[in-house]
Amino acid sequence: MSTLQLHSAQSTVLAANEAGEHRPLIITLFAVFVVATLVITVWAGRQTKSAADFYAGGRQFTGFQNGLAVSGDYMSAASFLGIAGAIALFGYDGFLYSIGFLVAWLVALLLVAEPLRNSGRYTMGDVLAYRMRQRPVRTAAGTSTIVVSIFYLLAQMAGAGVLVSLLLGITSDGGKVAIVALVGVLMIVYVTIGGMKGTTWVQMVKAVLLIAGALLLTFLVLLKFDFNISDLLGSAAENSGKGAPFLEPGLKYGATATSKLDFISLGIALVLGTAGLPHILIRFYTVPTAKAARKSVNWAIGIIGAFYLMTIALGFGAAALISPKEITDSNPAGNTAAPLLALHLGGVDSNWGAILLATISAVAFATILAVVAGLTLASSSSFAHDIYANVIKKGKASEKQEVKAARWATVFIGLVSIGLGALARDLNVAGLVALAFAVAASANLPTILYSLFWKRFTTQGALWSIYGGLTTAVVLVLFSPVVSGNEKTSMFKGVDFHWFPLENPGLISIPVGFLLGWLGTVLSKEEPDKEKYAELEVRSLTGTGAH
Repeated sequence: MSTLQLHSAQSTVLAANEAGEHRPLIITLFAVFVVATLVITVWAGRQTKSAADFYAGGRQFTGFQNGLAVSGDYMSAASFLGIAGAIALFGYDGFLYSIGFLVAWLVALLLVAEPLRNSGRYTMGDVLAYRMRQRPVRTAAGTSTIVVSIFYLLAQMAGAGVLVSLLLGITSDGGKVAIVALVGVLMIVYVTIGGMKGTTWVQMVKAVLLIAGALLLTFLVLLKFDFNISDLLGSAAENSGKGAPFLEPGLKYGATATSKLDFISLGIALVLGTAGLPHILIRFYTVPTAKAARKSVNWAIGIIGAFYLMTIALGFGAAALISPKEITDSNPAGNTAAPLLALHLGGVDSNWGAILLATISAVAFATILAVVAGLTLASSSSFAHDIYANVIKKGKASEKQEVKAARWATVFIGLVSIGLGALARDLNVAGLVALAFAVAASANLPTILYSLFWKRFTTQGALWSIYGGLTTAVVLVLFSPVVSGNEKTSMFKGVDFHWFPLENPGLISIPVGFLLGWLGTVLSKEEPDKEKYAELEVRSLTGTGAH
């Protein structure tokens, strides 16, 4: 065994011991956060009287509050755990996730945020149903929203399982599955009791905690290297065992033609996916006016931009201070790099190390809980408002019935995500989120853009776009190396039925979604309602008549 391997093995053992010795502290911090957020949720739940309260928080949040909540919703476990791990293991190529997530946010702002806020009430289905046949487009929008949300939930569940397993020293598969189930149950409680009000307050608290945690780690990493970024990057390259290529493109996405195509596919999915993510889109309905929506977006850009800059320090700091073997021994996909970095910065054999590890892990857990609550709310709202109230009940459901249906949908979606999250526990959470982005960009984005900006767009075009993009993306994922064929990171080990070579389907499925939307419209015999489109155009651009 080499000196580096010996150090790595000792360090991993020490990390496990530290977590073991200070487990009461760690469990206490977790418990304090969970109890605090449950108190917020119950308080908000008592103020949730109507459907508008449950779906949109009564539209009472200010631009700053909603900007903070949007940031909390967007900076997920993928951002904190997945990106730090990807950078720690793959250097420059891992940092591409940070760039993609940030640029994507600008696309969402410029194209979708304000027109969507002005055009709908609670969901994406409202916008489509305004000028098209209600029942088919609402069914399609609801189906798409639920599928995208479940893909995104996978990532959060996987992150939760990894994180809590590290802290509690759980190594058995059964224990990890139990943790995923616990997160799922908490998520169901948050949404069924608190609705959008409770979820928004939890997201605001979580955003503040996450920024504070990332700032603290960034400061400590830079302090370690006397605020010399060049030294930090040099140490990261050296400690990674890869040398100079660690700081250059191509370590993960440049070895073969397939990996280069995978990189292009990932980039397209990240940049276009945010504008189609249901849990981000519904956040714009929680503010009273389009002006407040714009303001919340400006706040969100500043907060999110600052956070993604800090992921450079988190990822390269982990690469510089922790051996790659220790990171992959703890989790093959690198998801525990940020908590391990906290332990090393505080001192592996010190109380400060344990306290920092516990604090950062509690923040990461907070991140997961807040995001899963937002996702579950988006999908249950879409089921209750689009499918139950407007398709099954044909618009005759009372507000009370609608909210009750949303709560039952929350339970069902929670159970599905627990089952799938247990299977996905060894996958990199940033990669899993990229899949959700690809599905959202394939099914939702073409339909939203065509509906808002193309006068000729018809119901058939919307259905072809949503179902075609959704089916293409999901089928390609099912037959990709993410699900089978890779013994280390696939969802199903020991089997190989993959025939699609790329890990992300965006390169194929996103153009298919746009093409089918156009083709369905061109081949449709339906005459588009030009008056309705004119009304929608005025409403989306000016906010006149918006709810």
